[in-house]
Amino acid sequence: MPQTAAPVKKARQRRVPWSLRAAPYLFLLPNMVIFGLFTIYPAFSGLNISLYSSRNGRTFEWAGLGNYERIFSDDDFFRAMINTIVFVLAFVALSVIISVLLAVQLNAQNIGKSFFRSVFFLPVLLSPVVVGIVWRWLLERNGGLVNAALEALGIPVVPWLVDPELAILSVVAVSLWVNVGFYTMILLAGLQSIDPNLYEAASLDGAGSVRQFRNITWPMLAPTTMVVLILSTIHGFQAFDVIYNLTGGGPVGATTLLVQYVYDNAFGPQMQYGMAAAGSVVLFAVVMGFTLLNWLLGRRAEAV
Repeated sequence: MPQTAAPVKKARQRRVPWSLRAAPYLFLLPNMVIFGLFTIYPAFSGLNISLYSSRNGRTFEWAGLGNYERIFSDDDFFRAMINTIVFVLAFVALSVIISVLLAVQLNAQNIGKSFFRSVFFLPVLLSPVVVGIVWRWLLERNGGLVNAALEALGIPVVPWLVDPELAILSVVAVSLWVNVGFYTMILLAGLQSIDPNLYEAASLDGAGSVRQFRNITWPMLAPTTMVVLILSTIHGFQAFDVIYNLTGGGPVGATTLLVQYVYDNAFGPQMQYGMAAAGSVVLFAVVMGFTLLNWLLGRRAEAV
């Protein structure tokens, strides 16, 4: 007769005290309260204001979707939208490429690692207002340090901030100078998390530096690169302070982005808060759309 196994008594699960279960939420509570007061509430308040028209920022009248109809029929809005898209595409693409190259170079640096990392990260710590004013002085057509150096080399003066095409390129270049160091440090942290044994094994198999980058570095760095892509996209759409102090949106609106369009409507002579709020809602929708697109493309690339 086969022996029947003795019934196994289930161990009683210890009930976690309520205080321990609530502890994580209590730690999150102060941050969530601040986030709600200074982010969630203003966002819904802006959405509400976008449904009203204002006269000199004092009298508000119900307008429904009238403000959205006005901005979508406004030539200045479409010019700011085009400028923003051009700026974001150039800024994001160059940010990812330059920061990846710098991170790889800094990771392979054997001498002066701390010095070079500090040099590249230093612009991130500077005030955007100071950066805009200093670079405006450097790029001035007459008397600017950059043009003075070009004249000393026998090169004609370049209207960096006067020519519309050069102005948008100058704005992109200065924005890269400010932010690339931050993205480089993020990618450098991702590079340092890659197992060095992978490179040693690839070297033993005869793989060169280019092949190692293509088969090891780039695939392993893809998640970190996606973070940089999303952060640079959001920053590109929110760019304002450096550009406003550098060009003021000129020449002839060539560097006016969506954030400045919102600012000019809210704090301009007419103080059209409803128009400004409607523009900010559209900007939020655009940023959310591009962020979701980047995320979906990143997920698809990881699946492949």
